Amino acid sequence: MFIKLFEKDTDTQRIRDIADTLRRGGVIIYPTDTIYAIGCDINSVKAVQRVAAIKGLKAEKAAFSIICRDLSNIAAYAKIDNETFKVMKRVLPGPFTFILKSSGKLPTILQSKRKTIGIRVPKNVITMAIVEELGRPILTTSVHDDDEVLEYMTDPELIHEKYELLVDIVIDGGYGQNVPSTIVDCSGDGIEVLRQGIGEL
Repeated sequence: MFIKLFEKDTDTQRIRDIADTLRRGGVIIYPTDTIYAIGCDINSVKAVQRVAAIKGLKAEKAAFSIICRDLSNIAAYAKIDNETFKVMKRVLPGPFTFILKSSGKLPTILQSKRKTIGIRVPKNVITMAIVEELGRPILTTSVHDDDEVLEYMTDPELIHEKYELLVDIVIDGGYGQNVPSTIVDCSGDGIEVLRQGIGEL
């Protein structure tokens, strides 16, 4: 299914339909404030395994991130110290992925050997409306292009052509970016930028 949504006028019924698809174990492709992403309900093991298969990975070894509704929602799935909280409060919502120590509430399939999880709160009305309606975080992993020069797919119609048989819904939220989020590791001592993306810390 191909659904067009607009950030300025998000269709409430369609957001409900998307959330229902996620609850049933569906996989979607959706816009963020950076690149387009593949995702699912973090509580659906089969859906997480589907996303991993699309990426050519084993779910247990994949370093997936999750999209949370806000800072208070993050605290349920990851451990945040005061210094990290201040930084996150300053830049979120925004184009950042924060690597944090995971908490026991994170589904087992997303628990990495390092006991860390990537957390995003993107500045995108469509994405946040889906997370809000679902009532819990969604998985997020980038949609790659076969062309290594381009690296990321930006045209939702081309994304739909490539992935329509692999996912349940592709959401057209306009053209995406070709630069990913900035990855910030806060799981050890101090704060370290692992990948410089759109976000300036």
